[in-house]
Amino acid sequence: MSLEFVADVPLYTDHRSPARFIWSHIRRHFVYAVSLMVGAFSNAALAAAVPYFIGVAFNAISQNESREAAMEVVVAMALAIIGSQLLRACLQLMRNYSSEVFAQRIERDVRQELYASLLGKSMAFHDLQPVGEIMARVTNDVREMNLMMNPGVNLLLGSGWFLILPVLAAPLIHPQLVIVPLAFVILTILTQVDYLRRVHPIAERVRSSFGKMNARLAEALDGLQVVKGSAQESNEAARFGALVDEVRDNSIAQGRAEAVYIPNLLFGLVFFFALLHAVLLYDQGQITVGDIVAYMGQIALFGFPVFTSLFSLTRIASGYASAKRILAVINAKMDLEVREDGYQAPIRGDICFEDVDFSYQESGQKVLQSVSFNVKAGQTVAIVGQTGAGKTTITKLINRIYDPTAGRVLVDGVDVRDWNLESLRSQISVIEQDVFLFSRTIAQNIAFGDDEATQEQVEAAARKAQAHDFIMSFEQGYQTIVGQRGVTLSGGQRQRIAIARAFESDPPILILDDSTSAIDSATEDEIQKAIWAAARGRTTILITHRLSQIRWADHIIVLRRGKVVAQGSHEELLRTSEAYRRIFARYEAPIIASSAIPQEV
Repeated sequence: MSLEFVADVPLYTDHRSPARFIWSHIRRHFVYAVSLMVGAFSNAALAAAVPYFIGVAFNAISQNESREAAMEVVVAMALAIIGSQLLRACLQLMRNYSSEVFAQRIERDVRQELYASLLGKSMAFHDLQPVGEIMARVTNDVREMNLMMNPGVNLLLGSGWFLILPVLAAPLIHPQLVIVPLAFVILTILTQVDYLRRVHPIAERVRSSFGKMNARLAEALDGLQVVKGSAQESNEAARFGALVDEVRDNSIAQGRAEAVYIPNLLFGLVFFFALLHAVLLYDQGQITVGDIVAYMGQIALFGFPVFTSLFSLTRIASGYASAKRILAVINAKMDLEVREDGYQAPIRGDICFEDVDFSYQESGQKVLQSVSFNVKAGQTVAIVGQTGAGKTTITKLINRIYDPTAGRVLVDGVDVRDWNLESLRSQISVIEQDVFLFSRTIAQNIAFGDDEATQEQVEAAARKAQAHDFIMSFEQGYQTIVGQRGVTLSGGQRQRIAIARAFESDPPILILDDSTSAIDSATEDEIQKAIWAAARGRTTILITHRLSQIRWADHIIVLRRGKVVAQGSHEELLRTSEAYRRIFARYEAPIIASSAIPQEV
C-alpha cells in the first residue's frame, strides 16, 4: 500500500515508470495532444512549401523566354507563399494555444495527484521527509513537467517534422538528393540520444540538489527563532551557501554538456555537402538552378530542429527527472495496511490495549512494552508518567497514526487495523500540546472538519472552551485571520480554539494531550468545567500533569519507560502505587518531594 486513502476523483495514472506516468497524463488530454501534433506537422509542411514555390519562380525566370509568362508564374508563386503562410499562422495559433492548455492541465493534474498522495501518506512517511524537499517536488518539480510539455514536447514535435519533411521533399527534386539530408537526420538522432544519455543524470543531480537546498531553507525559516536566539545566522548562511554552490555546480555541469551539442556542428557540414552534391548534379545537367534553390531551402529547414532541440531536449531531460522524483513520493510504501472495505459504525467508546509493543522505525528502540489496559465507553482516563514514557504514543495508536509492532489495539472490540480508517479517525478528536492552526479565520479553524457548521454552532463551541470573549475582543471577531500556525495568538488562545474545535465536532472519543499546559490557572478553572461537561457521555483520554484533572479521572494509568506500572482510581493508586505517590507528591507538594522523594518515576 502507498496511501491511507484515495482522492474522491482518482486520476487513474500509471505509476510503473516515469515514461508510463507521463504518457498516462498525456492521454488524459488527447484532443489537445492531437491538435498540437496537427499544428506541428502543418508548420513544417507549409514551411517546406516556401522553398518549392521559390524554386518554381527561379525556373520560370531562368527558362522562360517570355517576360510576361515568367511574371505570371512569379506572381502566382508569391500569392501561393502569402496564402500558405497565412494558413500556417492560423494553424500555429491553434498549436500554441493547444500546447499551453495541454501543459497547464498536466501540471494541474500532476500537482493535484501528488498533493492527494501526500495527504494519504502515513505519519511514518512524513516523519522522515524534510518539508522543504517535499515542497520542492510539489512546486518546482511539477512545474518542470509543465515546461517539459511546453515548450519541450511542443518544440520537439515541431522540430521532428522539420527533420522528416526535407528528407521526403529532396527526392522529389532528384532521387540522389536524399543522401545528404538522410545522413544528417540519422547522425542527428544518434547524437541527440547520446546527449540525453549524458544530460539525464546531470538533470537528476540538479533536481536533487535543488530539493536539498529547499529543505535547508524551509528548516531554517521554520526554526528562525532558534537560529536568532543562538546567534547562528552566520553558520546557517554558510551551510545554505554550500548547498547553493552545489546547485550552481550541477547547473554549470549541465551547461557544459549543452555547450558540446554535436548537431550544431553537423548543421554547418550539411550545408557544405548538400551544396556540393547539388552543384555536381547541375554540372551533369540533371537539375536546374531553381532546383538548387529549392533544395538548399529544404536544407535550411534543418536549422529549426538543430537550434530548438537543444532547448527542448534539456527541458525533457529535466521534466523526466522531475517525474521520477514525483513518482518516488507517490509510490513510497507505508507500513499501514488500509482496508477499503473496513469496519464502519458509530463508535461507542470502548478502548482496549492487549500486550501492545511499539517502536519507531528510525530508532528501533521500544517505546511501549506489553501495554495492556481497558477503557469503558464514557470513562475519563488519565495517563501519567515522566517525559518519554510513551503517553503520546498511546494516543497515536488509538486513532491509528501508527500501528503497534506487536499486540492489538481495539476500539469497540474491533482491531483498529480492521476499521475503515476514515470512519475511525473522523470519530476521534485529538487536542495536542503543540496546537496547529491554519492561516484561516478563527471560525474556519473551529469548524475545521465540518463544512456544514453554522456560525451559531461555532460560537457555542467557543463559549464552551472559554474562547468567545477573547475572540470578540478582536476587531474582526470570528473572521480574524490567524497567522501561520496561529503565531498571532498566545499559547493559551491557540489551545482554547483547539478545544473549541473538538467541542464543535462532538466526537465519541476525545483525547487531550496536555492541552491545557499553556493556560493560566484562572482560565483553566473555567475550561476545566467545560472539559468535564464535554466528557459526559464520551470516552476521554487525558495526558496531563495537572492534578486537578488527574484526581477526577475515573481511571488512571501510570507509565514508566513504556510499561504500565500501575492503574486504578486516584485513591487506590495513592494507597498501592509508590510511583503514583511520587508523581502526586512532586506536583502537590514540591518542597516535600524535593527533600523526601528525590527519585523520578
